[in-house]
Amino acid sequence: MPGPPPALADARVAVRRWLDGSGLERGALVLLGCSGGADSLALTGATGFVAPRAGYAVGAVVVDHGLQPGSAGVAREAADRCRSLLPDGSPVEVVRVSVSSSGAGPEADARTARYAALADAARGLGAAAVLLGHTRDDQAEQVLLGLARGSGARSLAGMSDRRPLGGGLLLGRPLLGLSRQRTSDACAALGLAPHRDPHNEDRRFARVRARGALARLEGDLGPGLAGNLARSADLLRDDADALDALADTAYLDLGEQPWGAPALAALPRAVRTRLWRRAALEQGSPGTDLTGEHLRAVDALVTDWHGQGPLHLPGGVRAVRTGEGVRLHREA
Repeated sequence: MPGPPPALADARVAVRRWLDGSGLERGALVLLGCSGGADSLALTGATGFVAPRAGYAVGAVVVDHGLQPGSAGVAREAADRCRSLLPDGSPVEVVRVSVSSSGAGPEADARTARYAALADAARGLGAAAVLLGHTRDDQAEQVLLGLARGSGARSLAGMSDRRPLGGGLLLGRPLLGLSRQRTSDACAALGLAPHRDPHNEDRRFARVRARGALARLEGDLGPGLAGNLARSADLLRDDADALDALADTAYLDLGEQPWGAPALAALPRAVRTRLWRRAALEQGSPGTDLTGEHLRAVDALVTDWHGQGPLHLPGGVRAVRTGEGVRLHREA
C-alpha cells in the first residue's frame, strides 16, 4: 500500500520526532496554534494524524487579532478546517484578542497578544504544550533580521524547537527543519487551499522585507541560503546556551549588588554583558529597548573606569559605579 505524499510524510515525521523528544506524558493534550495559513495547516494535519497514534490528545486554537476586515470569518474558517483535520471531539477554539500598542511595532505587539492568548487557552484546556508552525524559512528570516540589526549570539541563534512558555507549558516548533514550500506541498496533498494573509505581502513589516531580501540573495548567491542560515542559528544556539549557563553561575557567585569590579573584570566579556542584561531586565528595562550599545556602556564601568557618572538605561534604570562596586537599580 503506497504511503502518503513525500511532503506530508516529512511533516508527520517531524511532528513524531518532536513528540518523541518532548518528555510529555502520554495522554497529555497538545494544542496547536493555527492561523489558517499553509504552515499551521500542515502542522495541524500532521499532528492530527500522528498525536493520537502516539498516545496524545490534540486540539487547536485560532487567534483572531482583529487587525483586518473580515478577520472573524477567516478565523472561523480556520477553526472549521482544524475540526476536519483533528480527531472527532478534539477541542477547537477561536480567541479574539485586542492588540495594544507598546511602541515595539505592530508585529511585536500582535505576537505578544497571540502568545498570551495561546498560553491562556492552553491553561484553560489543561494542555501541556502549544505547537506552532514556524519553518526553516522563518528561522532564516529571523537570523537575517538579527544580522541587519547587529544583534548578538542569542538573537542570531533564532528560534528553538522547544522552550518553556511559563506555568509549566512547553512551546514547540516541530517544523523548523522543513521549508515553507514543503508545508505548502503538504497542504496540497491534504487537498487544502491555505489562507493567504495580506500582511505577508505588506512591505511595512520588517519580516516581509527580510523575506524579499532573502529571495534576492538566494538568486545572487545560489540556492540553499535559507538552510545555511538556519544551520548557523543551530550552531550559535549551542554557544549561546553555554554562555548563558556560565552567566547564571556567575550571577549566583556574585551575590547581591553592588558587584565587585575586580570579580567582574575576571569574567569573559560575553558573560558580563549577559549579567548586565539580566540585571537591567530585573530592574524594569524593557528588553525591546535595551541595546548592545547600552550594555557596552555599562561594561565600560568595569573595563574603562575613569570616574564617569551614572548611566541611564531604558525604563528608568541606572547603572552606577561607586568605588569598587557596580550596581544597577531603578531610579526613584
